[in-house]
Amino acid sequence: MAERQVKVYDANGKVLGRLASAVAKSLLNGENAVVINSESAIISGSKQAILAKYRRRVNLKEKANPEHSPYWPRRPDLLVKRIIRGMLPYRMPRGKDAYRRLRVYIGVPNEFLKAKPVEVETRKPSDLYVGYITISELSRLLGYEKR
Repeated sequence: MAERQVKVYDANGKVLGRLASAVAKSLLNGENAVVINSESAIISGSKQAILAKYRRRVNLKEKANPEHSPYWPRRPDLLVKRIIRGMLPYRMPRGKDAYRRLRVYIGVPNEFLKAKPVEVETRKPSDLYVGYITISELSRLLGYEKR
């Protein structure tokens, strides 16, 4: 992907739901999107409630055939990508094409060091009165170990 035709979103300190909806909208409009610093995005709410919700999702297995169960990744970039996929009609051709145009990275790759990220209006972590958890912390608590 060339820099000039890509919208770059920086997830550092951004509320993930707001960021994901903006990314999904630009993907559905036919643009290529890149999310950098995905491990630094935050999910607002109680740590215990968020952790319980995602543990339940990760451990969900169908008894008859566990291979038919939904898959929730533990790695931060793949988790963010999966959350964005939830905001796309990914089973329809339009949604499949949009999902193919999405790239999510941990950190900042060299090719996007000079790119100016698109600003998404979200609350600052210090303004959230309910608390928050970062994606990297959530991934670590779900069992992801960085190698």
